[in-house]
Amino acid sequence: MTNKPGSPARTTQPIRPAHYLITPCPPLDLAFEMCFTSTPRGARLARRLAAQRLDAWGIPYDSCRHEAVVLVLAELTANAVRHGHVPGRYFRLRLQVAARTRTVRIEVTDTRAERLPPCPDTLPAAGAEDTGGRGLRLVAGLATRWGWCLRSDGGPGKTVWAECALTLPA
Repeated sequence: MTNKPGSPARTTQPIRPAHYLITPCPPLDLAFEMCFTSTPRGARLARRLAAQRLDAWGIPYDSCRHEAVVLVLAELTANAVRHGHVPGRYFRLRLQVAARTRTVRIEVTDTRAERLPPCPDTLPAAGAEDTGGRGLRLVAGLATRWGWCLRSDGGPGKTVWAECALTLPA
């Protein structure tokens, strides 16, 4: 933006309204759903688009709730790529904010039903030398609740879901 015609061009960064930073939860139920390639690049794109969507919905980037939701989402999409990958197939991400319950629900659906995650109550402990096996423990620690089910549309695969509260516990 310029102040006067003929003066050097000077751009300014857009300023967020003050209410943007203090809105703890969007006022309406909101949802985002998209399919991604079952590759690390697809998981990365899902994480980035979801992070942008949360920010646009009023859950700002610099909040601890935003970071927790994105971290849970990153784990679930990475697991869909690593454990649910079927060549030529995709995974589907659904992100939903429920204003009434003040929660974000993350659902990641892949097309592989023979590799099921453990039950939330019986997560195995990862050994000190193990290079993996901690992702679902991280999800269990950050999410209010989580679980999995076979696809409801009758297709092959499963849906792993997690719910994160938008309010901090008292």
